[in-house]
Amino acid sequence: MQLNDFFRQNPRIAVAFSGGVDSSYLLYAAKAAECDVRAYFIKSEFQPQFELDDATRIASQLGVPLIIDRFSILSAPSVAGNALDRCYFCKTAIIGRIRELARLDGFSVLCDGSNADDDEADRPGMRALCELGVVSPLRESGLGKSEIRLFSYKAGLFTHDKPAYACLATRIPTGTKITAEMLEAIGRAETALFDMGFSDFRVRLIPPFTAKVQVSAGQWDEAAARRLEILESLGSEFGDVVFDLNLR
Repeated sequence: MQLNDFFRQNPRIAVAFSGGVDSSYLLYAAKAAECDVRAYFIKSEFQPQFELDDATRIASQLGVPLIIDRFSILSAPSVAGNALDRCYFCKTAIIGRIRELARLDGFSVLCDGSNADDDEADRPGMRALCELGVVSPLRESGLGKSEIRLFSYKAGLFTHDKPAYACLATRIPTGTKITAEMLEAIGRAETALFDMGFSDFRVRLIPPFTAKVQVSAGQWDEAAARRLEILESLGSEFGDVVFDLNLR
């Protein structure tokens, strides 16, 4: 099925929106097809502020209404406990909330930005999407990440080269209970690195409160040169800071 075929069959859709490459292109394509489309962004403890800023920016540029809902995902014990199935329970709660909001607004079709490269076996959250009846037009149209980036570039979307960004919960080892304090410290640390100009990195937690900084191979030389600056910035958030020498 071609993407425009989907929009012809579904001219009124709600989009579970993250502000990332895939959901941004989906929003653009729906708007270009003259769909009645509305985006829904859930701001929980797992999303840093810059993700919300990006989502707001792209929705504004596209002229698509954006509904922002603040939701405490840590109020769900099955999520805060951080077991192996955390992603499933998190996605169930978040998508369930979006579906509720979309239905109140009169939308019966809820879409997300999953693409053809997403491996269902490796993403337990996709099971929740299936159970909740979420449609993935990019995936159903056979569009993979490289094509979506190319089409986004041609469309002039600033998200075309945005690095993949997993939620902040992925920075905390499985089995370690997630607290707001941990997430806030990691979020501030990653914002600091972002403000320094780094674009592909992670700050992971080594319990109880040590930060492990990971950067891509292409940015390691700069990170090494600015080591003291990074240590000074992140040292106020963590008891210790270490650098991961396993280049990604």
